[in-house]
Amino acid sequence: MNPATPATTPSANQSDCPEVQLPASLFFTVGVVSLMENLLVVVAVVHNRNLHSPMYCFICSLAAFNTMASLTKTWENLMLAFADAGHLDQQGSSERKMDDVIDSLLCMAFVGSIFSFLAIALDRYLTIFHALRYHNIMTMCRAAAILAAIWTTCGVSAVLMVGFFDTTFIKTVFLAIFIISLLLIIFLYVYMFVVARIHARKIAASTAGIKCRSRCGGGNMKGAVTLTILFGAFVVCWAPFFCHLIIIMACPANPYCECYRSLFQLHVVLMMSHALVDPAIYAYRSAELRLTFRRMLSCWAWRRCS
Repeated sequence: MNPATPATTPSANQSDCPEVQLPASLFFTVGVVSLMENLLVVVAVVHNRNLHSPMYCFICSLAAFNTMASLTKTWENLMLAFADAGHLDQQGSSERKMDDVIDSLLCMAFVGSIFSFLAIALDRYLTIFHALRYHNIMTMCRAAAILAAIWTTCGVSAVLMVGFFDTTFIKTVFLAIFIISLLLIIFLYVYMFVVARIHARKIAASTAGIKCRSRCGGGNMKGAVTLTILFGAFVVCWAPFFCHLIIIMACPANPYCECYRSLFQLHVVLMMSHALVDPAIYAYRSAELRLTFRRMLSCWAWRRCS
């Protein structure tokens, strides 16, 4: 995951496209800001009892994985800064072990984000199409069991991928998880919106009593739209990085592919920006989260002033 590792960046650029170099301070700034934002989301969900619902638990899990990715990349950038200053040996045994830990945490953060999106998509599906039985189907205990399964699976898979398999296998698994999950979530959202549109047309011609249910369903659809925006941001931020992996495996020595690979550091910044964008989407789309953020920030400001 290190921008300078040979696993992801070729040792020699044989095309006319020079490799784009970004300052380490940019990586560090994006990592620190996204870390603070996602920690704010986690604290807000834990602090506000009105947000103690399965959907917000899954959103909190997504924010926690984003926090892990931001913290890991920030720590990696600090290590790179110390290595550039001559205080660390990148080929040392302890440094290589730390690099394996960083790669494991980044693998865990990525797989966890995908699984969290799948859990959120399932929750929205149940909310829209099984509204009357939703609270019996998706209880907090079941949500906790799903989250425990997600975190356990992500932790085990991350250790296995980094510790016991070669780089080509890791890239292939990453691509397979990304593409399969992408197709599953797109199918689920398209199905939800198509069926919901059909139901909305039927409800529009029904009695006023049913229109009340339509307003309730409209709130659920708003949640589905929010999570669709979140997933769209995830695809936009991560897709260039996975295109980079595909190009490395498909044409490792092609000079035309080198031009795309020369943008690797931009792809890494874009990937890190996903953790920066998500909290802004939460705050923009959720009035309850906005109110919680205001209260928390006002409280902290008051304590500092006093």
